[in-house]
Amino acid sequence: MTYRVCFVCTGNICRSPMAESVFRTRVAEAGLDDVVEVDSAGTGDWHEGEGADPRTLSVLEEHGYALDHTARMFRPSWFGRVDLVIALDAGHLKTLRRLAPTAQDAAKVRLLRAYDPAADGALDVPDPYYGGPDGFEECLRMVEAAADGLLAAVREDLEGRRT
Repeated sequence: MTYRVCFVCTGNICRSPMAESVFRTRVAEAGLDDVVEVDSAGTGDWHEGEGADPRTLSVLEEHGYALDHTARMFRPSWFGRVDLVIALDAGHLKTLRRLAPTAQDAAKVRLLRAYDPAADGALDVPDPYYGGPDGFEECLRMVEAAADGLLAAVREDLEGRRT
């Protein structure tokens, strides 16, 4: 039984691959990498086939994360094989829920920062693409802050499946 989590942003070169890398690291540290699969995608096909933004890679590397990534677009057919679809902002959330073939699939879509108790209602991870390095650092801080809460939720779901 594999539990699958897919992070989704706009082009799949900044926020979602960053979240994928951080969460995959948390999953491995928790010893769950044999049962939890982590990947990412974009709501559009603008960057399909490209690598992650070099600024994303730089920030991840500076903080000890690794990423081997090729951008791709999220497909509605994937809902049948994923357990959670993690949107990086409210626009992605709406798009993904519209794409969901069923109400059960739409319920799989959540906002990443909903797993950060300190987010205090500000649930979007701002797109750093058009800014400088500080935006990528801020993005990483937000992703890291939500990662532990998301990991706890995934563990709870896994435990619920075992009982």
